[in-house]
Amino acid sequence: MKLGVVGLPNVGKSTLFNAITHAGAECANYPFCTIEPNVGIVAVPDERLNVLGAMYNTKKITPAVVEFVDIAGLVKGASKGEGLGNKFLANIRETDAIVHVVRCFEDENVTHVDSEIDPLRDIETINLELIFADTESVKKRLDKAISMTKTGDKKYKIEAEFLERLYNHLNDLKPARTLPVNEDEKEYLKTLFLITEKPVIYTANIGEKDMGKEETSLPLVKKVIDFAKTENSEYMVICAKTEEELSMLEPDEQQMFLEELGLKESGLDRLVKTSYRLLGLLSYLTAGEKEVRAWTIEQGTKAPQAAGKIHTDFEKGFIRAEIVDYDVLVELGSFNAAKEKGKVRSEGKEYVIKDGDVVLFRFNV
Repeated sequence: MKLGVVGLPNVGKSTLFNAITHAGAECANYPFCTIEPNVGIVAVPDERLNVLGAMYNTKKITPAVVEFVDIAGLVKGASKGEGLGNKFLANIRETDAIVHVVRCFEDENVTHVDSEIDPLRDIETINLELIFADTESVKKRLDKAISMTKTGDKKYKIEAEFLERLYNHLNDLKPARTLPVNEDEKEYLKTLFLITEKPVIYTANIGEKDMGKEETSLPLVKKVIDFAKTENSEYMVICAKTEEELSMLEPDEQQMFLEELGLKESGLDRLVKTSYRLLGLLSYLTAGEKEVRAWTIEQGTKAPQAAGKIHTDFEKGFIRAEIVDYDVLVELGSFNAAKEKGKVRSEGKEYVIKDGDVVLFRFNV
C-alpha cells in the first residue's frame, strides 16, 4: 500500500512526513524544498502482535506496513508543468491513495504560497490541477474510443458513451471519484488510472494552541470537514508539529506525552489506521516460535489467495486453512488448547479471510 502525502508548499506536509517515517525530509521555509519524493515505511499499529509474540515466545515480530511518499509541493499551473508539476503528477499516479494536508494554522514565521490562510482555496488549487490532468488523459481515451466506434463493435460505443460522461463530469470541475457508476463502470474506471479517482484523506493540520479543542469549533477545520463530507471522503485533524516532536521520544515517553495531552493514541496511528480502512484492507495473523506476523490483504480475499501472500506455492498447493479467532486463541492460551476445545476451524477454498484470523495453511507442492 502506497500513500502519497500532498499539499501546497508550507502547509506542514513534510513535517508530517518526518513524524511518520523519521526519514528527515527537509522542512525549509520555502517552496519546493522537497524535490525528489521521500519514501518511508511505517508499521500498522497492531497490539495483537505483541500479545501473540509473548504467547509464542517468538524470535521475530513483523507488522503490516504502509508506504508513505512525500511528494513535491504543487502550485497553480502544475497540470501544464508549472513549478514541479510534472514530477508531482507522475509521482502521485503511482500511489494507491492520497493524504491531502491542508493548512489550518496561523504562523507569521511560516509563509503561505498565496499570502493568506484559506483551506478551501488550497484544496481547490490542488484538486483543480489534478482534474485538469485527468481531463486531458480522458480526452485522449475518448477520441480513440470514438474513432473505434466506426468498426461497428458495440463495446466501443459503450466505452465512448461512458468516457464522454466522465469527460463532462471532469469538465464540470468534479473529481472522478464523485462520478456515479455501476459495478462494471467502476471496474473500467480503475483501468484508467486517474488521479482524481484515488480515495483521499483530507488532513487538517492545526497549530499546537488548538490541540484538544472541539474540531467543529475551529472555523478553518470545520471548512475542511464540511468539504470532505461533500465528497464522502475521509478526513482527520492532526498537529504535524506535535506529532513530529512525539515521534522523537522513546515509546514510554510517548505514552506519557499522550496522556498529558488527553489522547489515547497518536495522530499518526490514527492516520495509518484510517489509510488502512480507506483502501479496504485487513490483517490476518500467523504465529509461531520463529515469527509472529500480520499479512495485508483486501477485504473479501479467499483463503488460497491469502496464502499466496506468504508464498505462491501456498496458493498453488492449497489444501485447507486451519483458523482460530484471535480473541479465542488468547483466551485459551495456545493453538493446541484451542484445537482440543474444538475452536480451530478447517476451512476450504471458498472461505473469506476475516480481520484477526490466526491462520495455519496446509498445502502440498
